[in-house]
Order: sequence, then C-alpha cells, then structure tokens
Amino acid sequence: MNDWVNPLRDPEDRRLPRIAGPCGMVLFGVTGDLSRKKVMPAIYDLANRGLLPPGFSLTGFARRDWADEDFAQVVHDSVKQHARTEFREEVWKQLAEGFRFVPGNFDDDVAFNTLRRTIEELDEVRGTGGNHAFYLAIPPGFFGDVVGQLKEHGLAQPAAGSWRRVVVEKPFGHDLESARELNGILADVFPSGSIFRIDHYLGKETVQNILALRFANAMFEPIWNSNYVDHVQITMAEDIGIGGRAGYYDGIGAARDVIQNHLMQLMSLVAMEEPTSFDAESLRVEKLKLLSSVTLPRRLDLATARGQYAAGWQGGDQVVGFLEEEGVRKTSHTETYAAVTLHVDNRRWAGVPFYLRTGKRLGRRVTEVAVVFKPAPHLPFNKTATEELTHNALVIRIQPDEGMTIRFGSKVPGTAMEIRDVNMDFAYGGSFTESSAEAYERLILDVLLGDPPLFPRHAEVEKSWQILDPVLDHWAKKGRPDQYEAGTWGPPSADKMMARDGRVWRRP
Repeated sequence: MNDWVNPLRDPEDRRLPRIAGPCGMVLFGVTGDLSRKKVMPAIYDLANRGLLPPGFSLTGFARRDWADEDFAQVVHDSVKQHARTEFREEVWKQLAEGFRFVPGNFDDDVAFNTLRRTIEELDEVRGTGGNHAFYLAIPPGFFGDVVGQLKEHGLAQPAAGSWRRVVVEKPFGHDLESARELNGILADVFPSGSIFRIDHYLGKETVQNILALRFANAMFEPIWNSNYVDHVQITMAEDIGIGGRAGYYDGIGAARDVIQNHLMQLMSLVAMEEPTSFDAESLRVEKLKLLSSVTLPRRLDLATARGQYAAGWQGGDQVVGFLEEEGVRKTSHTETYAAVTLHVDNRRWAGVPFYLRTGKRLGRRVTEVAVVFKPAPHLPFNKTATEELTHNALVIRIQPDEGMTIRFGSKVPGTAMEIRDVNMDFAYGGSFTESSAEAYERLILDVLLGDPPLFPRHAEVEKSWQILDPVLDHWAKKGRPDQYEAGTWGPPSADKMMARDGRVWRRP
C-alpha cells in the first residue's frame, strides 16, 4: 500500500499533491545531529504541508531512559529550531499523538520485542496498517546488528497488503569490498525495492532541475555532447572545517565523503542518456549505464590531486589547520581536498574530461555544475576585440544561491568592436512564488510513498566504488597530502592538474 488515492481524483491532475497512505516510521539514532537537524524537522514540515496521513506515527529507539513525553520534547525542540515551515499548534498536537519511544541497545532482544509490540499497538490505535519504515540514522557499523534484530523479531517481514522498508544514510561502505558486504547485509533481510539509500543531494530542487533543463528544452540537448562541450567541472566547496566530526572524518576523507556519492551521482545526471520515462527503473538504467562507461586516466599522479588545509584566514577569522583540529591524529594522511579527472567512453562524451573536486576550508561555500563549451571554430574579429572573451559556459548552481547562469560574449557599447563575457542569470527565488521543499522532506515522502526514482541502488554504489578505489589505492602509497592555506581554493597540485590539460578551475 503506497499513497492514499482519492477515487474522484484525476491521476493527471497535478494540482493535488501525493499524500502518504497509512504508515509510521521507526527512527534509530534519535539523539544524533542528522535526526535532530534534518529528519525530525522534515517530518513536521511534511505534516504541516498536509502530506502525511492523520494517523502517522514516529517511534524513537535509543539508549536513553526516556518516556514517550521525553521523546516528544526532543522532537519539539528540534522542530522549533530547524523546521522550514511555521510552527502550528494544531499540527503539532496531531503529530505528537503518534510519538512513541523504545529504550534499548541494538543487541537488546527485550527492546526489540517491545518495539514489535509498540508497532502492533500503533497499527491498532493509529491505523498505520502494518506499513512501517525503519530509518537507520546510525553509523554503518551498526546496520548489521539492527537489520538482524528486525529480521529475528519479525519486524522486517510485512503482512499481506502492507509494507516494511529500510532507510540508510551514506557512507555506503568505505570501498568496494565493504560496500558489497553492506549490500549483502541489507539484501539478506529486505528485498531491493524496500531498501532506500539516501543521498540528500539528489533531493535538492536544482539537482532534479538538471533533468528538466536537459530533456524539456530543445536548445540544450543538441549541443550536450563532445562536438560542442570542452569539459565539465563539478564542484562542492565548503568554507568550514571538520568541526566536531574528527571521529568520523579522519580516515574517511573528502573523496569517500563526497566524490563517491554526491559528485558521481551529479555526474551521472549531467552525462546520462535520455531515459525512456522518469520512473525509477528507467532513471536507474541510464545512470548505471553512464557509470559503467566512466574510466580513469592512466597517469593518476597527473590526473588527480589531494590536499589538507593548513592554518589560515577564513571570513576574517584565523583558523587552525586540519592536523591541529581536536581529535585528528597528528600523523593523519586523510585528505580534506580531492580532485579527480574522469572520462566517459561513449559516443556522446568521447574526449570530454569531467573534473570533480571537493574540499573544506575553501574560498566559499558553493556547489555547482559548470558545462564549459568549446570556442567558436572561427572568429571574424580582430584579436584585440576578443582578448577578454573566455569560453561560453552554462553553470547550474545547486547551493547556496539555487539557479543557473549562462556566460556568453556580447559587444561592449561604443563605436569599437569589443566583445566581453556577460551573464544571463536565473534564480529560483526570483522566478517562482513556491518555496522549495527541503531535500529530506522530498526524500522521506518518497520513502513513505515507495517511490524511489532518485535513490541509488546497490549496483550504482558498487560501480562508484570501482571507479574511486584505484585513486584511493594510489593516494595511499603517496604519503601525506599537499598542504593548502585555509580560505584558498586548494593545493597547487590541483591547479597543475588542470594546467596540464590547458584548462583552469573556475573561481565561483
């Protein structure tokens, strides 16, 4: 059973939103930042928008001696601080009636028996219909314990006409071998259509707009190929350091944290062929086909770069380097900046490099996709007329200023023929009155609807690791990464990587 269907509703009428049918969610890891800052507020925002059923239930599971009321207070505080929509008392009261809390450890049989009885009670008093999603907002090392307990206590197997689903967060392993092991653990308990791997970047409005931009407009797709595109840059830059995440980040690094999932998923959407439709299976087929075509250059020492941020200035404040951050090993070789060159061996993209980069303590916070076009084959102007003209580019801004910019050449007013770059800009905030839903709202609703078009399946995850593992193995033999000053745009080796190809990084 998925979304509730109004028998009088025309399925083609887009004015009526899809509303989740009777269901509940069990949230493991309720005390973590992810639950408090993202999941709990998103659930309230969905309720506030009328997209959850009246009897929706949220059950928390954690090693805390809490009553239901204590858990409700935690959710209340999270919602008040982080929710996107206004707080409405009547919405909160209805939602809070479905809150339950089960104390226990992940290896506690008594606690999982209590969880089973709690779910059965919710089915009876809240009308959740046996439909429950288990959200594992916990470190991947505990996935096996939890899904094993769900299986042992009969929580993973749905009754006829109902469903059970599991939601997991990245990282999906730390290399190909661990990813396969993790996929095996999940697949042993849940069928593949019931496993939802959340990559929150895929829930962002501008990421989904990549598909609309490419396939709804006749002006872009004819030039979306190697005949016209010189190269593509995909950037996720952060101006912050690791903060209090040393325990997680040290040993993981920028490539595992961002390139393997976020940036490769963005690349697949930018470069894939047109799907036969926008249902989950058609999108998955094209993304997997694209990732299967990705290759690495032979000389990884020339086509990749990595670095660690050193002390410097950020936003007017003096900040410490990565090795001076609390909890980081002084001998750590973990990279905080990573850049890789990838190629796509197919007819559309032959000879077009894709440059993926990410880093912390960079010049500013920005995520963007820049499609840089080849110069015109012939310019009937004096050389001096075009000396300030660069390559045309289409830049898709994913955050923080969601929108799109097209850079092209235009004549400077005056009697002389002089051509410079100008920008044509589209911003979501200035073009639509509708406010954009937060990524977790969209993704959680998709889980409850059983609609997984933008959730990567295990084959995509494994293919991404197959691409990245040789880079990580190469770096492991190279010793400590290059240093770059906080507030700059990465190590010199990254600029040299681009210079060898006769190109430069964009400075957003």
